[in-house]
Amino acid sequence: MDQAPGNPASHVPVAPDVRIARADFGRVSVLFGEKNGKYPDGNQVLIRGSDTRAAFDTPRVSNHIGAEFDATELVVMGHVHEDHMAALHRIARAAVHVHEADLPAIRSWDGMLAAYGLREQDAAEMHDLLQRDFFYAPRPDAQGYVDGTCWDLGQSRIRAFHLPGHTVGHCVLLVEPEGVAFTGDIDLTGFGPYYGDACSSLRDFRRSLARLPDIPAKVWVTSHHRGVYTDRDHFLRDLAAYAAKLDERERRLLAWLKDAPQTLEQLVEQRLLYPPGYESPWVRSAETRTISQHLAELMADGRVERDGDGAYRLA
Repeated sequence: MDQAPGNPASHVPVAPDVRIARADFGRVSVLFGEKNGKYPDGNQVLIRGSDTRAAFDTPRVSNHIGAEFDATELVVMGHVHEDHMAALHRIARAAVHVHEADLPAIRSWDGMLAAYGLREQDAAEMHDLLQRDFFYAPRPDAQGYVDGTCWDLGQSRIRAFHLPGHTVGHCVLLVEPEGVAFTGDIDLTGFGPYYGDACSSLRDFRRSLARLPDIPAKVWVTSHHRGVYTDRDHFLRDLAAYAAKLDERERRLLAWLKDAPQTLEQLVEQRLLYPPGYESPWVRSAETRTISQHLAELMADGRVERDGDGAYRLA
């Protein structure tokens, strides 16, 4: 079922008429995906070390960059999701490094499926979607890294900061001395934080958001939508608005429970993340885990309780 890395059938030719916007910071370049990297695309970071050429993740836009991307010798993944490995098939010879907690997800479909935590009936549809839209090719050769790992590229260095929550292995990657931080899917979008996978954690996401300002960066690059920040105050304002989505979701849940006690299934139908009626292979699983984590926090705080029939109510 899985495609091998570099499968020619999945190779996407470079479109000669594609013009990719970019920003350069010394040896670091950011090449922007469609709509500033809005999902399902992303923004590609490339580092031209004097010894090694490296990339952070491989979004869909990278299928259209050409030789500058295809020369990549090292890929350091900030985390593992389908949209971040959409061009790995182009660079089968590059070494791929992933935080050890996300390693099973990149090595095989079974590992990816376990990380997603999808319902069994949705697995086949999700696999088809990944192959069709993201040129999915697992990397059984990927190597693990840990918090604080550094890669010397020659005149530039990468340093990993483990900031989990979005996935269990999610990391922010800092290029020194340029001071460019790739914040990955701490992406500051209006959608807000996503922690709907089986390996996600609302508690860890809160902690990671609090730690992010301490990383010694001068430039911040998000995977999606926002792109590049060069003004710290602007970055911190948008980070605060992004973090506030967590409390906003909590207030919505409390408002629903104020109207009437509800089961988890009834709350999922109302949709905390996605519009009511929106369907995809991951939506119900993601909504269930997201709402469950907020309910667990509210119950621990004594603000919500569960009755004998399984319905949640205000305490």
